Amino acid sequence: MLGSTPGWPAVLTDGPVLLRPYKRGDGKVWSEVRIANQKWLAPWESAPPGPWAEMNSVRAYHYVYQDMKRAARRGESMPFAVCFEDRLVGHLNLGNIVRRAFSSAYAGYWVDARVAGRGVIPTALALAVDHAFNAGLLHRIEVNIRPENVPSRRVVEKLGFREEAYHQRYMHIDGSWRDHLGYALTSEEVAADGGLLARWRRVRA
Repeated sequence: MLGSTPGWPAVLTDGPVLLRPYKRGDGKVWSEVRIANQKWLAPWESAPPGPWAEMNSVRAYHYVYQDMKRAARRGESMPFAVCFEDRLVGHLNLGNIVRRAFSSAYAGYWVDARVAGRGVIPTALALAVDHAFNAGLLHRIEVNIRPENVPSRRVVEKLGFREEAYHQRYMHIDGSWRDHLGYALTSEEVAADGGLLARWRRVRA
């Protein structure tokens, strides 16, 4: 997916974790992972109405892929397929990119429950944030998470994101308007650590 976003497209890697742009041929694996993880993912996602299997079919992937490609070309996002040991296991997007005086983006992610707890998403987010702050020329990354989503909150807390806001009825998810906690990091906050990936490696050690 060719784009005008600084630093995009990109392939980022650390050990068995790989971030890359999506491919047209990812549909079958993407659909299998999404359908297998309905109970794990559905409570936390803002999803279009319709049966989960239909909204996450190979056919649906075609539309998702085209939307991601258009957004990347407009410089509005960096949508990464998250791979672990050469298999697609999740998604990480730096979206709502605003340039100039704001130079900010929102990060969102999900991962296959079958590899949860193995450091895949913290590593992926650290890779993406470091890339955003360097080649991506961004200054601030925000993540908004439902208070009840403890696994997702652990990801950002392990990486040292600041909890800085409580957003009431922030997003319509799973049938209702849900509150979210706002977390953020700026480039200055990780520069002294040599980057977010370096910080994460020290936490894991």
